[in-house]
Amino acid sequence: MDLGECTKIHDLALRADYEIASKERDLFFELDAMDHLESFIAECDRRTELAKKRLAETQEEISAEVSAKAEKVHELNEDIGKLLAKAEQLGAEGNVDESQKILMEVEKVRAKKKEAEEEYRNSMPASSFQQQKLRVCEVCSAYLGLHDNDRRLADHFGGKLHLGFIQIREKLDQLRKMVAEKQEKRNQDRLRRREEREREERMGRRSGSKNRDRRRSRSRDRRRRRSRSASREKRKSRSRSRERDRHRRHRSRSRSHSRGHRRGSRDRSSKHKKEVWTIRK
Repeated sequence: MDLGECTKIHDLALRADYEIASKERDLFFELDAMDHLESFIAECDRRTELAKKRLAETQEEISAEVSAKAEKVHELNEDIGKLLAKAEQLGAEGNVDESQKILMEVEKVRAKKKEAEEEYRNSMPASSFQQQKLRVCEVCSAYLGLHDNDRRLADHFGGKLHLGFIQIREKLDQLRKMVAEKQEKRNQDRLRRREEREREERMGRRSGSKNRDRRRSRSRDRRRRRSRSASREKRKSRSRSRERDRHRRHRSRSRSHSRGHRRGSRDRSSKHKKEVWTIRK
């Protein structure tokens, strides 16, 4: 599978800048990478299913028992190929002792494969056994033969195509886990902010209610003070009115007494004058 040259910019400095910036805030470029790898893997899986379907149509049908025995041979072939590829990698890295241990495990698996091939051969006619039984690699969708030799298996499982798809699938699993964790964190942050906003709104409503109650209480107090002040003014007005009435009555009595006194004085004076007049006569 050749996708051609990548159109993206591959710069270690930009990668370092991104890693630093992603610690401060989520840029969610992982979503784009995950979508791209998912489409890539989906295409590979689609081709794998088509290849399986094609093999099912072209290869001779065998019983379930024989198919299970053939599957066991294929699995052992995969184990041999993976071990040989790992041994070659360790040898290239200079780790000879570990490479030798892997080769010893390969010999054990080869012995198991030989036994599995004998069981498979005994369960089929000789003419059918000579036919190449193929299967599709679940990782990279390449064809594998039941009778492939060790070199062919090692080349496949240690090849760039197979190893590349392994890395892609592992990276996709990491991205899915990372994106799920970030989305969960983002949802929790959104929920926390919403709860804080609702709490602030409730506190605002309570504060507003308290302010309204306080304003109402102040209004009642002002009305009460006005009512008391009006009552006092009314009482003062009535008191002043009564005082004025008492004062008028007092002045009126004083005037009446004064007029009575002057009238009595005039009567006594007139009576005295009459007496004097009579005496003179």
